[in-house]
Amino acid sequence: MFTGIVEEVGRLRAVERTGVATRLVVDSPLVATDAAVGGSIALDGVCLTVIDAGDGWWAAEAVPETTGRSTLGSLRPGDRVNLERPLRPDGRLGGHLVQGHVDGVGQVVAPAPDLVVRVPPSLAAYLVAKGSVAVDGCSLSVVEVTEDTFSVAIVPHTAAVTTLSAKVAGDAVNLEVDVIAKYVERLLGAGSATPYAPVPR
Repeated sequence: MFTGIVEEVGRLRAVERTGVATRLVVDSPLVATDAAVGGSIALDGVCLTVIDAGDGWWAAEAVPETTGRSTLGSLRPGDRVNLERPLRPDGRLGGHLVQGHVDGVGQVVAPAPDLVVRVPPSLAAYLVAKGSVAVDGCSLSVVEVTEDTFSVAIVPHTAAVTTLSAKVAGDAVNLEVDVIAKYVERLLGAGSATPYAPVPR
């Protein structure tokens, strides 16, 4: 589980496509300090499993399911990426609940500070004004929603410590909508189902 509060902007050292997986090697002095094999790190909002790590770097693999449903398939060596380590049980939830499971890829319509993103039709219903959304792993508050877009205000601090200030019209971004909204939809859709009843003892 993550919060959408980016800890560091790393840089891709290598992108190696071998077999069915894509191996990503990331230079990130801060996040790599306690990167452990088998642990999780969110890269541009995508939860990845660490497979190797060293002094100031770590590596992970992404399978076609991940690269096909996110922007990871278009990454190249030298690209800057947003990074976040998982939330500790005693940590502060400074952003919102982010799973690192990308729901879809959006397209930048207008750049920061008033960032506007076009969303796939399947995600539009989950976005509400003043609600939360993760864009490339950054927890943001929605300002306005239209039929196929939403806008967020990128404050100077966020622009300085993430990659969002570098996004231009046409760029693709990873989107994760509020997981609570998805559960509510699921529960409401199951309203006609037989409610749970404990087994008599």
